[in-house]
Amino acid sequence: MIFWKINTQIEKNGYLCSRKETETMKKPAIIVPEGCKEVLLHACCAPCSSAIVEWLVQHDIRPTIFYYNPNIFPVEEYEIRKQESKRHAEGLGITWIDGDYNHEQWRQDVCGLEGEPERGRRCEQCFTLRLTVAARKAKELGIRYFTTTLASSRWKSLEQIERAGHLAEQTINGISQKGQSPLCDSVTFWAQNWRKGGLYERRNQLLKEFDFYNQQYCGCEYSFRQKNISTKD
Repeated sequence: MIFWKINTQIEKNGYLCSRKETETMKKPAIIVPEGCKEVLLHACCAPCSSAIVEWLVQHDIRPTIFYYNPNIFPVEEYEIRKQESKRHAEGLGITWIDGDYNHEQWRQDVCGLEGEPERGRRCEQCFTLRLTVAARKAKELGIRYFTTTLASSRWKSLEQIERAGHLAEQTINGISQKGQSPLCDSVTFWAQNWRKGGLYERRNQLLKEFDFYNQQYCGCEYSFRQKNISTKD
């Protein structure tokens, strides 16, 4: 009788485990927020945005690309990446917006964090700065949802990006409650791992198809220096 009970429990646990695995498999890799038909996509570069844009369009979500990356240095590198992003958007007939490039202000905003490693406090501060501006732009345009291509990079911390996005959301929504008159009631950060659903692999395919310029560092001069130092070592 005890042996029968043990076998029954094993079978039951196995069934529950299999059912849980099946439910996990059925869960979509990319979850669209309820009612989302338009999104402001903060784009760090053309390669990272390409597969995301393709997926959004295929799922009847209209993206507006917002290129805001004052962290990129030097300015020549910034211009190359900007033009590639613009070329990609214009080729698809997608609205593309150029954010201001003020690298000196960005340097002041991350002052004291220059020596932080990749995925350290400097990165999270940088994400927060850029996504706050993206959230503000989304509100100005009356677009409820905003997201970022930063979450498509395997070199970035998804946890940091999610915290930065939600902080940007809270900051901008808080500002609107103080009497400003936004075009939409509030903005919402669409926290999504954009590497999922085969998008990372598709990114690499589109990189070749569009013959994109493929940068070798995030853009930040501090990460560039650290990369060079580690390479020499």
